[in-house]
Formats: sequence, structure tokens, C-alpha cells
Amino acid sequence: MGRASRAQAQENRKRIVETASQLFREQGTHVSVADLMKAVGLTHGGFYKQFASKEALIDEATAHAFGELTRRHTAALELHAGQLDAAQQALIDAYLSVEHRDNPADGCPVAALAGDMAREPSNHEAHRVYAKGVSDFADRLATEDQDGITRLCTMLGALLLARATKDSPLSEEILTAARTALTATT
Repeated sequence: MGRASRAQAQENRKRIVETASQLFREQGTHVSVADLMKAVGLTHGGFYKQFASKEALIDEATAHAFGELTRRHTAALELHAGQLDAAQQALIDAYLSVEHRDNPADGCPVAALAGDMAREPSNHEAHRVYAKGVSDFADRLATEDQDGITRLCTMLGALLLARATKDSPLSEEILTAARTALTATT
């Protein structure tokens, strides 16, 4: 089998980063390179043609996940024609939904990667990207009455608890309580 063209190599890299972004959010950054490449449908050796290390992939996949989050927030603002309160309410409703609870692979990297980033050395790019992403998300949640960090902590805590209690009625009760608390302050 011949070498991949430059365009094919770029497409392979894009697929690896997208798949890693989803797998890391779903399973954590401990996912092996072999399992990742199997999910992408490429050989394990192909990974090292694209990335110097798994750490380099974690950096890029984390940035990709936060890029997706920013695009979703921007789209919500555009959908609500610049009405910040309505856009924030839609964001809160989506964030604290059963669908988001049950689909971490496509969900918020703040929640999905928190545990991994707590163990990540602070001098790694992924840690820097994560911290900036948390700060940016909190800034988007701020209102005249409440700072964004408080709102983000409420949302994040509720989502994590709802995921941890997924198979009990408590899970949806947690989501509802957090939505109600945040709506009262919107």
C-alpha cells in the first residue's frame, strides 16, 4: 500500500483529532492510542506519522473540543438574534438536559475533561487550553446579577451529579433543580 497523499494525510489527522476529542470526553484521556486508531479505522503506526506523542494529540483534541463549544455558543447567540438572556436560557436548558447528560462524547469539555485536566501538569498545552475554555465559558454565562463562574459551577456540578446518578430518579431531579435555580437568576 502506498503513502497517503498530503490531502489524505490532512483528512486522517482531522479524523483522529475529532475522534480523540469525542473519546476523551466520553472515556477520558487514558484511551489508548491503539483503541483510538481502531475507532478511526487506521493503523496504530499511522498515529506516529501524524503526532509526536499522545500528549500532542491530547493538546489538539482539547483545543478542538473547546472550539466546538465556542461554535455552539456563537450559534445560540445568532439563533436568538443577539438576545443574550434568551441565548443563555437556551444554553442552560441544553446543558442541563437528559440528552447532554447521556452523550458526553458530544458534550461540554469542561465537564467531560475536568478529572483528566486535574491530573494534567499545568505546563501542558491542554491544561492551558482547558483553563482558558473554562474562563471563556464563564464569561459567556455572566449576567448583570450573577457572575459566570457561579453559574458555570452550578451547571457543571449538576451535570456531573446527574451523570453519576443516571439510573435513578435523582438524576433528572438534579437537572431540574439546577435549571430552576439558574432560571430564577436570569
